[in-house]
Amino acid sequence: MTTRTGPGRTVGELLRDWRRTRGLSQLDLSIGAGVSTRHLSFVETGRSRPSPDLILRLAEQLDVPLAERNTALLAGGYAPAYSRHEVGDPELAPLRAAVRRMLDGHDPYPAVLVDKHWRLVEANPAVALFTAGAKPHLLTPPINVLRLSLHPDGMASRITNLSEWRAHLLARLRQQAATTGDPVLSDLLDELRGYPGGDDAVAPTSADRPRVVIPLRYRHGERELSFISTTTLFGTPLDVTVAGLAVEAFFPADPVTTAALHALGAPGAGTR
Repeated sequence: MTTRTGPGRTVGELLRDWRRTRGLSQLDLSIGAGVSTRHLSFVETGRSRPSPDLILRLAEQLDVPLAERNTALLAGGYAPAYSRHEVGDPELAPLRAAVRRMLDGHDPYPAVLVDKHWRLVEANPAVALFTAGAKPHLLTPPINVLRLSLHPDGMASRITNLSEWRAHLLARLRQQAATTGDPVLSDLLDELRGYPGGDDAVAPTSADRPRVVIPLRYRHGERELSFISTTTLFGTPLDVTVAGLAVEAFFPADPVTTAALHALGAPGAGTR
């Protein structure tokens, strides 16, 4: 995937590339942003220098990631509008506390906090169910949870519907990489597609019973456990790091899994 943020790119070129990526015409974008098509054309070609307000208005209409909005502002000669803190910085302490309550409250069901590149930030103790048996090279920080899930040395050998689950994860990652234009995600997608486990083009379906979501079916000892997953994002983020964080939580998909997880209790995480 070609990166949109190479050195020397003008703000007009960046906005034009995002517009084309989103499949919008100049007319579509001008109507949504409340600017004339003529002025938008002048901005894209460099004949007119946009104000920071206009850059942010256009970026909002194009759903440009916060980090790339900062890049566009810098290309236009303005200061970035969005902060970029590390997760451990004091400014994010309230967020970390909220996430910790979410993770702990979800136990004995697995839940993790991941960053925009699917690297593990925090986990609750129940995640040890998924990491047990994984080779050390996959558990050495930074741990990438998608790599851990699909690598033959990770969870893959215990996922009983691997082809189906793999197709689901790859489709999600493919969409994320296309939406954000992030080369790290594009490289990760190429890597994961090289792992064995099935054809990633189409997610196979099972006709054994009606379903409303794709479950994760995971073998633990002699039992097959079944999970459904949810993703929680932070509303109205104004920080680049926060905008990329997500809580991935797993819930039991049947009574057998519910009983098994409560019986297992809270094993040591091993991933904190």
